[in-house]
Amino acid sequence: MAFPAAVRPALAYLALGSNLGDRVDYLVKARDAIGLLPGCAVLHCSSLFETAAWGSAMPQPDYLNAVIAVETTLTPPQLLQSTLQIEQAQGRMRNVEKNAARTVDIDLLLYDEIIMNTCDLVLPHPRMHLRKFVLQPLLEIAPNIVIPERGEARQYLTHIADADARKLSHNSAWS
Repeated sequence: MAFPAAVRPALAYLALGSNLGDRVDYLVKARDAIGLLPGCAVLHCSSLFETAAWGSAMPQPDYLNAVIAVETTLTPPQLLQSTLQIEQAQGRMRNVEKNAARTVDIDLLLYDEIIMNTCDLVLPHPRMHLRKFVLQPLLEIAPNIVIPERGEARQYLTHIADADARKLSHNSAWS
């Protein structure tokens, strides 16, 4: 009996954010749930970074943000669907105002060097190079990361007007 060839794992980077309730707990639960997905293993986690919320007409609490590196055999659409289910299980409401406060937000930033543009998924994430709250934690765990078709991620930090994301001191729940 012939067995199918082994699927080569891909390296994906995901941004996690939360600005409602126990933000650390939501991020820990999201990270742990991603690590429990079939064919997924969390390899690296950035520190937690805090940033002011932006883009909403209503005042909001500050965000906690992090980036994780994941080895996965899931395809990009499968990984996206799985993260959407994790968000939903943690009370994320997607049918509300754009940039609304949220319990947890999980964005697929990069998946190997794949470039993809479908109605459901764009890779690399189309705005990641414009957000310090994504780039700072990403560069902490992948200082030489290259964004396909854009170049080195670090070159974008100096061109972003957003305030720096404030790195939080060690948090035992996140570590």
